[in-house]
Amino acid sequence: MSDEDRTSPTDRLASGAFLAVMTLARLLPYERRIPAVGWIFAHLLAPVAGWRRRIRENLALARPDISAQDVRRLTRAVPANAGRSVAEIYSGDEFTARIRAADPLEGPGLAALEQAFDAHRPVIIACAHFGNYDAMRAALSARGWPVGALYRPMNNEAFNRHYIPAITAIAEPLFPRGRAGLASMLRFLKGGGWLALGFDQHDRHAPELRFFDLPARTVLTPAELAIRYDALILPIHAIRQPDGVSFRVHVGKPLAHGDPQQMMQDLNDDLEALVRQHMDQWFWVHRRWK
Repeated sequence: MSDEDRTSPTDRLASGAFLAVMTLARLLPYERRIPAVGWIFAHLLAPVAGWRRRIRENLALARPDISAQDVRRLTRAVPANAGRSVAEIYSGDEFTARIRAADPLEGPGLAALEQAFDAHRPVIIACAHFGNYDAMRAALSARGWPVGALYRPMNNEAFNRHYIPAITAIAEPLFPRGRAGLASMLRFLKGGGWLALGFDQHDRHAPELRFFDLPARTVLTPAELAIRYDALILPIHAIRQPDGVSFRVHVGKPLAHGDPQQMMQDLNDDLEALVRQHMDQWFWVHRRWK
């Protein structure tokens, strides 16, 4: 039986509907396409998917100090940023060409990245569901730097058939979660590769650290791999700019190797400070606190 035969009719329908929307969106010029898909996510997808409720719940936990007006704004702005990011991924060469032309990398850790590349030293890029994660990968790859990433395949196999080629076209290699992907990822890192690893989602097996002064189970993998392979480790985040389509890719200060829990707490603190500055750019839909 082929992969397509094993895909449920519901999954094929959802994937087909998504592709139809993206096909129509590509008829628009880039500067109109990106906000248009953002509007669809904010006003059509978010209410149906329950995202607005989840955003309100998370904000009530983490930012009970903000006004009801700001909460209403964020229930639309957060899905809009997600939609813009998806539209950018599916814009292919248009997206990556804009990143290459802008060369948006900046920040106190940029010199350390250049030194790591010259020394063929492995790098752990600590990243999050913030701004557009793929803008960060595109910016690093545009300099010829060997950036790889670990990803989780979608449950919808029909969706994977177009999603995985789309993210692979931005930068590669990509390593799927699982035994085979993990083995390839570690070989890549050991050989001097750069690996982007997310750390901002709940993991029930992880220790309890703090995020927004709340208990938040946080993976130690980025810190542990950095120590094991003597890799440079630092946070990098793509910050969407006020025009809605361009980015600054901020390279944070490298972390000193030490206690893995303290290293990851430092990354949580760094991300929290960034999210507080750009509340609409972090994906408040995740169940970060349980």
